[in-house]
Amino acid sequence: MADEKDDVTTEETEETVEAPAVPEPVEETAEAEAPAEEPASEEAPAAEAPAEEPAAEAAPGPEPKKNKKRLPRAERPKKTRPRRVPSAGERKPIVREAAPESERGRRQERRGVVVSSAMDKTIVVKVDVITSHPKYKKVIRRSVKFHAHDEQNSANVGDVVRIVETRPLSATKHWRLAEIVEVAK
Repeated sequence: MADEKDDVTTEETEETVEAPAVPEPVEETAEAEAPAEEPASEEAPAAEAPAEEPAAEAAPGPEPKKNKKRLPRAERPKKTRPRRVPSAGERKPIVREAAPESERGRRQERRGVVVSSAMDKTIVVKVDVITSHPKYKKVIRRSVKFHAHDEQNSANVGDVVRIVETRPLSATKHWRLAEIVEVAK
């Protein structure tokens, strides 16, 4: 009896070791039992079909996931634009519309007093700005100085002038003299 127990324990240990590791030996034991009950010729095709299914199920499981950040260029999704089909009719000619004259946007105009005319072809104009405080509604008077271009050096200190915004003429000059409104006394 001791020998029988040893045989049983070795068979159990062999079965437990083989069963989880490889699913095919379990099917082999089923085939070994089947010929004892029925002829082997009838069961052979049926035994082959179940052997294929577990192998197919086992293969997809351990496949690693693909990292989508670094795909080879050939495997990246294609971004294709639909191609333009040339029409059979005539194409419209490319026509450039004439730009409207003096419609370059609204130029700002300011009125102020000439503070300095010491520079050549440049005057400094002090413009008083009156605004109300957004929260407290108090009237605030501030002054801003602008450098303006005076081509003929016609403006003098104390003159009231009108200046117009223009393209940048230098690092500080973005205005030009439009007209002298009042000459200083």
